[in-house]
Amino acid sequence: MTNSLISIQIIPKTKSGEDVIPYVDEAIRVIEESGVRYEVHPLETTMEGDFTKLMDVVKKMNDRMIEMGSKNVISQVKILYQPDGISMGQLTEKYR
Repeated sequence: MTNSLISIQIIPKTKSGEDVIPYVDEAIRVIEESGVRYEVHPLETTMEGDFTKLMDVVKKMNDRMIEMGSKNVISQVKILYQPDGISMGQLTEKYR
């Protein structure tokens, strides 16, 4: 059931201060491979789905940044947990 929205901005500390965009692209690829519904925005990406599954995706994103050579990762996360169901569309429909 879709009971959560999680928005994440991932900020990896790169090896030699190189551009983080390839890392961010890889983090988004992790989300895409998970199969959850998501939307990319300029400063964060929002995912929609089961809370436990989404948190697993967040962990995999952070793990992947380390695998790519990041010394550490800051993940700024916003969570909306609504057990009776929620979707991105419900929160934004009046603006579309």
